[in-house]
Amino acid sequence: MSIQRAETVDHQLVRGIGIPALTANIVSSTSGAGIFVIPATVARGLGPAAPLAFVCCAIAMVLFVTCFAIAGSRVSLTGGLYAYVEVAFGRYVGFLAGMLYFLTALGAVAGVVNVLANSVALVVPFLGSPMMRVVVMLAVYGSLVLINIRGVRKGAGTVTVITIAKILPLLLFICVGAFFVHPPNLSWSGWPGSKSLGDAVVLLMFAFVGIEVALIPSGEVKNPARTVPRSAYLALVFTTIVYVMIQLVAQGTLGADLANHPDSPLAESAAKFLGNIGRTILLAGATISAFGFVTSDILSSPRMIFAFGRDGALPAFFAHVHPRYRSPDVAIITYALLALGLSISGSFEQLAVLSNVAVLLMYFLCCAGCWVLLQRNVRSEGEPFNFPGMKVVPGLAIIAIIWILAHATMREFAVTGIVLTIASVLYLIRVQLRRKS
Repeated sequence: MSIQRAETVDHQLVRGIGIPALTANIVSSTSGAGIFVIPATVARGLGPAAPLAFVCCAIAMVLFVTCFAIAGSRVSLTGGLYAYVEVAFGRYVGFLAGMLYFLTALGAVAGVVNVLANSVALVVPFLGSPMMRVVVMLAVYGSLVLINIRGVRKGAGTVTVITIAKILPLLLFICVGAFFVHPPNLSWSGWPGSKSLGDAVVLLMFAFVGIEVALIPSGEVKNPARTVPRSAYLALVFTTIVYVMIQLVAQGTLGADLANHPDSPLAESAAKFLGNIGRTILLAGATISAFGFVTSDILSSPRMIFAFGRDGALPAFFAHVHPRYRSPDVAIITYALLALGLSISGSFEQLAVLSNVAVLLMYFLCCAGCWVLLQRNVRSEGEPFNFPGMKVVPGLAIIAIIWILAHATMREFAVTGIVLTIASVLYLIRVQLRRKS
């Protein structure tokens, strides 16, 4: 589909998303359950120097976000990063970007369900055994599958409540905990090595990514050349400040003991200065945040399986629609079963890194696409986002991605490679069948 034809379709949409709404959407998409548990893992590798990894992530994200802003101001189509890649490289590479998003979503939701199961087990210890963890995961996926197959839609009010419910405990943690920080717990004597810092950054990306989801409705953004960059930078600044403050409070209150609480570092830190009620509030925040993320994901991500079935990349069976509820039932069940299998087989840390490898490869395609869009001087509505030296940014972003990916394991690359290989074969089969028909 040409950009002109796509724009004709998108012009049917109402451009009603301004800077406040898009900024809030990015913050909501970015701030998830991961930040409730990641501080302990980062502290295990870097100790008091852990905030440095957050700063490195933020610097890398500035480069990525700048590429998204440049591309988004030139391709204001619904689909976000995938639209940018497709316009730059064509349908096949756009399809691969879609598959990378699918793998990202699958790894992320499976990792977050691990967080959810851990949080529930800390409140109800009986549910902490391996068998009961599987039961909890089955209950979470099963209930959400039934809700979504029956076509139950959550209103904007529910999304708002969940967003507030996950942000308020974090703000409470920062504002109160800041008065109980012990400065000696934050002192570090030497600069961390490249490997330990890189390992922490590749995991931390899980807490920073999410902007790609918020940019999907780009076709409904008012004045995208102005709105997309401002919203992205505002959200990144807010998120970085909140994340660094969370790490400083957790590290400053627990010290070296922070690394010993991988399942609930913020809850254990809060218990130091707010007692059991603080621990309960943070555990509840982690549980609500995790459940909110999974609810949204099970509602949206299975639609990609449905679309692949509809378009012939998968058998038409996957595009089946429930005769009564008119929902993509086979796609929802298939997605939930794949996510359940990943949740059972991997830990949060493993699944987070798997998700990050996929999303970083998708970012790589987008940053390369940004360079192509600049070279071709592609533009849609209005004056695109411009600043001196911007043609250098995609190259710097790609270097940052390569450095971060260098610290991932071969297992994550192997899983991603297998998925992309299978996807490519299915895509080629679809192309051949279309040519014969």
